[in-house]
Amino acid sequence: MKILKILLCAVCITSAPLFLSRALAADEGIFIQRIDGEPRLADFTGMTPNTALARSMTRVEGFIQRQPDDGEPITQHTEVYVGYDQEHIYAVFLAFDTEPELIRANLSSRENIDGDDRVGLTIDTFNDQRTALSFHATPLGIQWDARWTEGSSLRAGFDTTLEAVWDSEGELTDQGYMVRMSVPLRSLRFPDTDEQLWRVQFGRTIPRLSEFAYWPAYSLEVEGRLNQTALLRGIQDVSPGNNSQIIPFIFARDVDALNPNAPGGPRFETETEMDVGIDAKIVFNDSMVLDITLNPDFSQVESDQPQVTVNERFEVQFPERRPFFVENADFFATDSILLFTRRIVDPEGGIRFTGRSGDYGFGTILINDEAPGLNRDSGDPLRGEKANIGILRGFRDISEQSRIGFLLTDRELGEGYNRVASVDARLKLNNNWITNMQLVGTDSEPLTGGDASTGYQRNIQINRTGRTLSTHTHFVDTTDNFRTELGFQNRFFRPDTSGIHNSMNLNFYPENSNINTYSARVFDVYLNDNDGTRIYHQLGPSFNLSYDTTGIGFNYTDYTEILQPKDFAGIVTNQRYDYDNWQVNFNNNTFEAAVVRLSYRTGKTLNLVPQLGSLPYVADTNRIDISLTLRPMDRLRIENTYFRTELENQGGGAKIFSNEIIRSNWNYQFTKELSLRFIAQYDETDAGPATKLEDDESLNFDMLLRYVINPWSAFYVGYNSNQSNFDIVEMEGERELVVANNLRQDGDQFFVKFSYLFQR
Repeated sequence: MKILKILLCAVCITSAPLFLSRALAADEGIFIQRIDGEPRLADFTGMTPNTALARSMTRVEGFIQRQPDDGEPITQHTEVYVGYDQEHIYAVFLAFDTEPELIRANLSSRENIDGDDRVGLTIDTFNDQRTALSFHATPLGIQWDARWTEGSSLRAGFDTTLEAVWDSEGELTDQGYMVRMSVPLRSLRFPDTDEQLWRVQFGRTIPRLSEFAYWPAYSLEVEGRLNQTALLRGIQDVSPGNNSQIIPFIFARDVDALNPNAPGGPRFETETEMDVGIDAKIVFNDSMVLDITLNPDFSQVESDQPQVTVNERFEVQFPERRPFFVENADFFATDSILLFTRRIVDPEGGIRFTGRSGDYGFGTILINDEAPGLNRDSGDPLRGEKANIGILRGFRDISEQSRIGFLLTDRELGEGYNRVASVDARLKLNNNWITNMQLVGTDSEPLTGGDASTGYQRNIQINRTGRTLSTHTHFVDTTDNFRTELGFQNRFFRPDTSGIHNSMNLNFYPENSNINTYSARVFDVYLNDNDGTRIYHQLGPSFNLSYDTTGIGFNYTDYTEILQPKDFAGIVTNQRYDYDNWQVNFNNNTFEAAVVRLSYRTGKTLNLVPQLGSLPYVADTNRIDISLTLRPMDRLRIENTYFRTELENQGGGAKIFSNEIIRSNWNYQFTKELSLRFIAQYDETDAGPATKLEDDESLNFDMLLRYVINPWSAFYVGYNSNQSNFDIVEMEGERELVVANNLRQDGDQFFVKFSYLFQR
């Protein structure tokens, strides 16, 4: 084996091409060498390396399917050529296709590449098999990047809030397509050593076949992704340097909006606002990152996707997209969501320091938040007060893909505080089994002072991942006084809850059939309060079929829910409710020009918004969710969403309410940098006599012109207008806001935003 390695290195040094079998490369990894010059697609004209520079790059082939036929060779031949120099790592993909006319390639905005063919490069620069950076591009060179994190926390999987600066280009050919990626080393973080030992994975997606293939093989049989990557050797004497990034921004807007809380009654107010701020990033010792923000750029020009919030008992979670919280966000993630940064609404400034050294990682955030003291009455003791926030995270990697760590958070406001301490562990037991364990304690005091309270939470899960059988078992026990003001809690993690939820999946792969897979799943939940009283039970079997471009699913769910006096005003003793529903799901991407997703649910549910003076009760319900993406031309993408939820009394009785959300998002891409987006969204709640809800209607128009050089250098011009069903009436000499039948404009704004990245 040593002789073979020496021969391979000798071949690289003489600039001869490296041809590696899949088995050898997967076991031994690949060796890449420093190349003389920057490769271009012109070096691969004719889908072959035709220059000395191209031939000096390491060649990788032998991609293996993960889906639909796990373990089988890729249906379309794919080659990758990789190399590096002092400042970049390069990858050139040659994606051959026997039907090149069927390749899906559209000109779209950055990261908006769903439905297109793509190739990808994933790099684990610390060789820790826990986190990695992933860079993908379409046949036209449109970029998508993300941070991959192993595990089951909020940040596990692909986190697309990563915004890296790198270069890509693509070209369609009569044999398929070519893509070139150039990733600056300064955009990566890696150990400060003379010789690097990384891990790498290459991928290709063919949407018309629902095919995902990788080198080396990324099998469904084994739990984890990064433990199935290949070692990457040969990179020597490189460093991102002690580089720095400075990103100033200017944001100006003119707003004319209704103020419902104005002195003397609601009225329209016009405001012109201008904001200037700066974000700075300093990287030193290759893997230490210091982020500083002053008057941070938290203006959000991209709107959140619509979600149904009517008749929902628990808070709906929206993703974090603000730049300051992006760098190494996975460092702070644990299975219990103790840091949900959208809780930090309006900071003046902050500092964050994250990094790694050997097997150790750390992170800290110091920031304030003005939001709690805004819009309070003059006599309110919290008027003008700011919350001061401190966060500290540390962890140590042990063995392969195992980790132990701690997290401390502190939020101080007025005379009150909320302090949280957590220890956690992720242990990889073997190729299929993992376990996560976490113990959390909280210490809280009310904002205006008073008795302090303490609480704790125990969180243990054990999971099995396999091609045929996958299971998930999760136990969470939370005391009544558990408080986490910076966290996020769903049904399973809320205070005074103790229980377990389980799921089991069985997957089958029939041969000589149009069906790629069919699967059966069972999900069950048992929750008690800390006194042992049952408060929730859910049992739901499901069955799913998967074809090349079509998926069909059927679900049945039976619920038992107990509401306690603390859950709903008017309940004096525990109330039990039994209900069930059916759901069918359908998705299809057979045609490039139209992708459809459909979900329909019918049955019974719990009415949590009964008319005043009434208690919740079981009602009939149906809900339909439709998503239709249209590509009438390669520069235009139209995403349409329709949600409709209805509740009525059982047996065709009185209507409770109906809620409709219609959204249409049109994006026209003039060039890779310049695009125009238009969004129209209509929301209506039609309240019947059996609910305390009121009729609510709104219509929003949103137009945005974007010129994006890179994720940090961009210019935006936008206009937003909103209408709702209201009127202002004079009653006894005072103005009041009342519900009306017709829509009336309640506000509009025009804004300009510019940011630019200075980097050295």
